Amino acid sequence: MDIIAGLLQTSILAGGVLALAALGEVLTERVGVVNLGVEGLMALGAITAIATVIAKPSPVLGFMFALGIGFLVGMVFAAATVILRANQVLCGLALTLMGTGLAATVGKAYSGMPAPATFAPVAIPYLSDIPLIGRAIFTQNILVYLIYIVLPAILHFVMFRTRHGLNMRAVGENPAAADAAGIAVQEFRFWYVVAGASLASGAGAYLTLAFVPSWSEGVVAGRGWIAVALVIFAGYRPINAVLAALLFGCITSLGFIGQARNWPIAAPILSMLPYLGTIALIIVPVLAWHRVRRLMAAPAALGEPYYRDVR
Repeated sequence: MDIIAGLLQTSILAGGVLALAALGEVLTERVGVVNLGVEGLMALGAITAIATVIAKPSPVLGFMFALGIGFLVGMVFAAATVILRANQVLCGLALTLMGTGLAATVGKAYSGMPAPATFAPVAIPYLSDIPLIGRAIFTQNILVYLIYIVLPAILHFVMFRTRHGLNMRAVGENPAAADAAGIAVQEFRFWYVVAGASLASGAGAYLTLAFVPSWSEGVVAGRGWIAVALVIFAGYRPINAVLAALLFGCITSLGFIGQARNWPIAAPILSMLPYLGTIALIIVPVLAWHRVRRLMAAPAALGEPYYRDVR
């Protein structure tokens, strides 16, 4: 029982990093822009959060500063890809290289230093007393509740139950038709790219303020790329993205538990589990069920710059 409770608790905590980054990428890709710079944004958010809480021990302030740095960097990325119509793939790769390199350089002064303030667990009365799952689910930090419940519910409602969400999805499917209908394509793309970048940077802050409370070079460890893959697996839907992140959190926690309990499996193989799971969950469903291909279809205009004078 203790193993199951520990597995569930660690799964939720580990999956929160991927869930927040994936939600940001869902916003970005739904309006037709591919951001492959999630890894760099997470690294920048992680080091910003650590530097902030060391200067002033407030996890909320550290998280807000991380969101802010993602907002600023996202504006630069959006200006390049949406306004100047630069190649989205190349801009995303450049953002990853720039973000990870800058974070590694700035982070040398903070390497190995524990965060003096982190998001503490918050026990929900009565629910936390439920046997087995109570302590695992209902004694998490406040960010977990926001990431798994509040944010995906809001995004799902906005995207699929409001006219604004219909306009947003139209921009990603057919920007020319959306423009003809009076929808401001450039504005939609610009600000949703910025919002997605801010959430990705916030995922980095979550990593160092709630999951691994310290900074070290490479702490992001490819989670940005996994988040991008999760969006594809989730069919570009926020609730599915959160559930997929929870599944990957479970895979990650299995590796932790295996190493802690000395399972007869090599440690490198256990560390590889999330990345092997990424490959499997992208390829296997499509090969096994042909109907999944339509459900997982990307927005029709994804990755394509929009030129108003070209129809």
